[in-house]
Amino acid sequence: MDVRKMRNEALGRRVVKALESRNMEAYYAATKEEAVQKALELIPKGSTINMGGSMSVREVGLLDAVCSGDYEFYDRDKAETPEERNEIALKAFTSDWFLGSVNAMSEDGVFVNIDGNAFGPKNVLLIVGMNKIVKTEEDAMHRARNEAAPINTQRFGIDTPCVKNGSCADCKSPDCICCQIMITRFSRIPKRFKIILVDENLGF
Repeated sequence: MDVRKMRNEALGRRVVKALESRNMEAYYAATKEEAVQKALELIPKGSTINMGGSMSVREVGLLDAVCSGDYEFYDRDKAETPEERNEIALKAFTSDWFLGSVNAMSEDGVFVNIDGNAFGPKNVLLIVGMNKIVKTEEDAMHRARNEAAPINTQRFGIDTPCVKNGSCADCKSPDCICCQIMITRFSRIPKRFKIILVDENLGF
């Protein structure tokens, strides 16, 4: 008996219901493979797809599946110039699907993302490891600012106070990645957000 899996499944079922109460579509996957299978069931063949810098999407194998499948993926990492990268990023506005994750999510279905840019695609599919589920919205904000943001800043090789001290300093550095702090608590468009909770430690 794997008691951790039992706990995560019980919590995951509750978070799925909380997300559904917020006009979102949600699923629980026990493995990375199940998460990818569900994601591909949701995304129609031929869809245009964009994504940000999500490690979770990469870690479950969804990015590889999309790139090798019948989809048009706008890959900003293949851009040769800043102008081309920006052009690809802007396609997120008109893409059929945007893939990503969250920095943290409360048990009642509120999630927090910290980023330097924000886009508005038609459909948003989020892959969320159970390691990102915390008790409250306040806890979600704390995790996003003091765990996810410093790690992502280190990953990008940026020199900010949080890189040096390991937690948020509420800085105004030119290289700060905490430009937008987005709290999502409801979707006005039914099922625009599709969230797949995964019983794995994913991303940061």
